[in-house]
Amino acid sequence: MASEAAGVVVIVVTSASVARTLLLPGSRVGFLLRKIDQGTDRIFRLAGRFTSTHERRSRFRSMHAPMILAAQLWSWLGLYFLGYALLLWPQTGQLARALKESGSSLLTLGFAASGQGTAVAIDLLAATTGLIVVALQIAYLPTLYNAFNRREADVSLLAVRAGKPAWGPELLARSHLMGAVSELPALYATWERWAADVAESHSSYPVLLRFRAANPLSSWLTGFVAVLDSAALYASIATDGSPLQARLFLRMGFGCLQQLADTVGIAYDPDPRPDAGIRLTEAEFQQGIDRLRAYDFPIDRPVEEIWIHFQGWRVNYESIVYNLALQIDAPPALWSGPRRQLTPQIAPKKLLDRTPEDPQGAKPVKKGRKVET
Repeated sequence: MASEAAGVVVIVVTSASVARTLLLPGSRVGFLLRKIDQGTDRIFRLAGRFTSTHERRSRFRSMHAPMILAAQLWSWLGLYFLGYALLLWPQTGQLARALKESGSSLLTLGFAASGQGTAVAIDLLAATTGLIVVALQIAYLPTLYNAFNRREADVSLLAVRAGKPAWGPELLARSHLMGAVSELPALYATWERWAADVAESHSSYPVLLRFRAANPLSSWLTGFVAVLDSAALYASIATDGSPLQARLFLRMGFGCLQQLADTVGIAYDPDPRPDAGIRLTEAEFQQGIDRLRAYDFPIDRPVEEIWIHFQGWRVNYESIVYNLALQIDAPPALWSGPRRQLTPQIAPKKLLDRTPEDPQGAKPVKKGRKVET
């Protein structure tokens, strides 16, 4: 009876994990998935010590999400295997025979069956369970990849607008040079919807946080923080009132990151004071201002005032972004926080105005001219 009770507990707990991961939207990361994520992350962190560049680590890390999915499926099957073996043990009289019959039934192989009444019912239940779990996992994959493709489409478009890796001041500077500042509200409206989609999909399927883009310098998180920083800078620089769409996007961005933080268990202040302070230094902030001035972005407000207003916006999302970037080993973009391994931050390349008269693009880029990265 003790083995049967233990088997029932294992099966029920495993079924709850399957339902929570594959069926229930908006669930938090369960114990099993958290342990799998932490265990596989340790493996990649250890292996990452032997790679000298971020590009190599990123290509290696691209296997992390598939490994989590495989480990998740095999963990469920292994727990079901144990649970049904414990149920079959009193029926077969031997643990080895119970394990053999449990595996045969769970994987629908049919090479071992005792043929007794209660055992037959358990075998049928085990076979049904195995089919359902594998079917749910297969149906789960298209949902993941559809969400991944939707996420990456807008991130890829940032390469021209914000550089590689993306950086908030670069986005504003290039928009000014291309004569596209008037299009920023439309960009922020697009990213407001993007943030809403990511909040829903990534909180329902947290493994998406680990999926990486093919380009080692591209990341959904660094792209997201670049657009957030550009909106915060845009709102801080504006002297005639903060642009409405930038503020709407910032609010949606805060909510998205807080929802993701709740999902993976990151602690944060839901309503920080504007003067609470941020980890980004004034020297790093000045680097962004210098980038804007290098491209003649109009700055009418004193830098000291811009810094105060910018801190008031960034304090709402910086801690979550830094924590997530550390966990997923995002590209070391400017203003994206530290990494576990000491990696120099990478600044996006400056725009080049290549023409037949100046094929090297040595002359300064003129506002509104066609440019290449």
